[in-house]
Amino acid sequence: MKLIGAHVSTSGGVENAPLNAAEIGANAFALFTKNQRQWSAKPLTTESIDFFKQNCTDHGFEPEHILPHDSYLINLGHPEAEKLEKSRDAFLDEMQRCEQLGLDRLNFHPGSHLKQVSESDCLATIAESLNIALDQTKGVTAVIENTAGQGSNLGYRFEHLAEIIDQVEDKSRVGVCLDTCHTFAAGYDLRTAEWCDAVFEEFENTVGFEYLRGMHLNDSKKELGSRVDRHHSLGKGELGLEVFRYIMDDARFNDLPMILETIDDAIWDKEIKLLRSFEN
Repeated sequence: MKLIGAHVSTSGGVENAPLNAAEIGANAFALFTKNQRQWSAKPLTTESIDFFKQNCTDHGFEPEHILPHDSYLINLGHPEAEKLEKSRDAFLDEMQRCEQLGLDRLNFHPGSHLKQVSESDCLATIAESLNIALDQTKGVTAVIENTAGQGSNLGYRFEHLAEIIDQVEDKSRVGVCLDTCHTFAAGYDLRTAEWCDAVFEEFENTVGFEYLRGMHLNDSKKELGSRVDRHHSLGKGELGLEVFRYIMDDARFNDLPMILETIDDAIWDKEIKLLRSFEN
């Protein structure tokens, strides 16, 4: 079964996310559990938590259909001790919010070396950050999102993801989210079925599909290997539609939350229908 949705608004409270997802015909969704551009946030209220769970139940959303995303400010590989500690505290808070909401995974961008340390040192710091957070939480998997490689962001090579996972102690609670736009911008060509075969074979050999916990389905405004993260509506960008046909017809992507982060939320319902039309 293919689980398709979008990163929906939580305006008015997290409890509104499942309602917004249901409105666009989704059977999966992503959300922020707090303001993604602020370090701190008020704790979730018992009322908000209860309404969120009830709305999920009412609309058929199980925890495995939901892919929460952490704050954009967090850098789990920060080379400066004080700022690293701030990121680790914020990430732990995000993991605990997922626990409170009954969610089983948290998607995050791995981190940046800021040109101050080596890639390997930064990846080791990210893994250490995950070990700390996993040790203090239960039941929530940390899901590493591959990046476009913009600036000094790591995670744009499959080898980066593997290097982090190798150093995480509890491998049952670490996973990966692949973003089609990021993958393409990082230099992995997904424009034909044959190239998709090659890229996903490389992913299997380097990381392994057993670690795949979600997908972000986005076209790209920028060309192959640009290392620039600019999403576009499906079929409107440099990627085209073939990769989305491929994913919808491949059982390896069953039972994973596959999330639109495309630029026009007014057509998310149409994009979901388009993806459904590619299903066999």
